[in-house]
Amino acid sequence: MYRSFNAVAESFWSSLKREVVHRYRFSTRADARRAIFAWINRYNHRRPHSSLGYLPPIEWENQYRQPQATLAA
Repeated sequence: MYRSFNAVAESFWSSLKREVVHRYRFSTRADARRAIFAWINRYNHRRPHSSLGYLPPIEWENQYRQPQATLAA
């Protein structure tokens, strides 16, 4: 389990660096933060992930929490 989580985390950082950090030259730190925030937002809400059955992380998390909420009610 630990190894698979590490692989997912490494993939995330690699993608962030490849698609944002190394692709653009930012004039200010604030510009870089905005670009990284926008990328992470897209990554979590729209981008499908093979490790999650090709669902975006936010959708997978909502499906994961829904049965637990039903049990608690």
